Amino acid sequence: MASTVFAPSSTVYFSRTEVARFSKRGHQRKLSSSLLGSRVSISRTGTAATTPIKTRAKKINGIGSEVTCSASSAVLPSALLFDCDGVLVDTERDGHRISFNDTFAERELNVTWDVELYGELLKIGGGKERMTAYFNKTGWPEKAPKSEEERKDFIASLHKRKTELFMALIEKKLLPLRSGVAKLIDQALGKEVKVAVCSTSNEKAVSAIVSCLLGPDRAEKIKIFAGDVVPRKKPDPAIYLLAASTLGVEPSSCIVVEDSAIGLAAAKSAGMKCIVTKSGYTAEEDFLNADAVFDCIGDPPEERFDLAFCGRLLEKQYVS
Repeated sequence: MASTVFAPSSTVYFSRTEVARFSKRGHQRKLSSSLLGSRVSISRTGTAATTPIKTRAKKINGIGSEVTCSASSAVLPSALLFDCDGVLVDTERDGHRISFNDTFAERELNVTWDVELYGELLKIGGGKERMTAYFNKTGWPEKAPKSEEERKDFIASLHKRKTELFMALIEKKLLPLRSGVAKLIDQALGKEVKVAVCSTSNEKAVSAIVSCLLGPDRAEKIKIFAGDVVPRKKPDPAIYLLAASTLGVEPSSCIVVEDSAIGLAAAKSAGMKCIVTKSGYTAEEDFLNADAVFDCIGDPPEERFDLAFCGRLLEKQYVS
């Protein structure tokens, strides 16, 4: 008997009943399982045209069975689109937050965003939008202007200085790439899959991350869509639709890697498949609509997924 599995080499868990149903010859059934937080669909049939795999099952604590599965795929996405903060680098807590606070201190605004508060503020896409919403709610600093137009300029000046401070952190390489990022980008570029970074952050800050941490050779092959390049930021899908249009690819052929619920919402609204790699601030967010959820991309020997897995997401709709 042959089986088709839409996942990289992995370990997935089923109950006894699921394993029994899975093993019936000639019966095809979609099963939902957990692969480091991901929803993975497995189909088993009696046909010989599918990809052979090896499986093994054993009792786990007398309750379930362990099934080890491996497969490969030649199907590839047309484009791989990454969010920046929290996906390429876990920048929010010890990068952007620190830079905001240093800016507030320089301007003597008597404002400090602690770790917990900043986690709440991250629900608002964009640094300028984040500051504006915070001041509208808590009151504007005494040194802030009174008119709406002047306040926009005030916020823009704060954000410009914050970006300068953040870029200095990146250039010193104090914040490392997340595990597996360089590997997955290299796999995509090696297969001539288009790669882009789509972020609500300032374009200069995103470019600094890509250039300094991924290196100039990769950076020159990666298209960046960031900051105010679109009028509406995530969870609006505008930035992902712009990326697909500019790259000349269909949204349905794109794979997005995100870390937040607002990023996930933007990708799905754009009609794209989305893999979530949880970050420090987003681990407890609702990712029910994600096509797969992992704690990171991962490098061997602790790789969570690869480019072949991304291709499989385009072939099969994963269901719960």
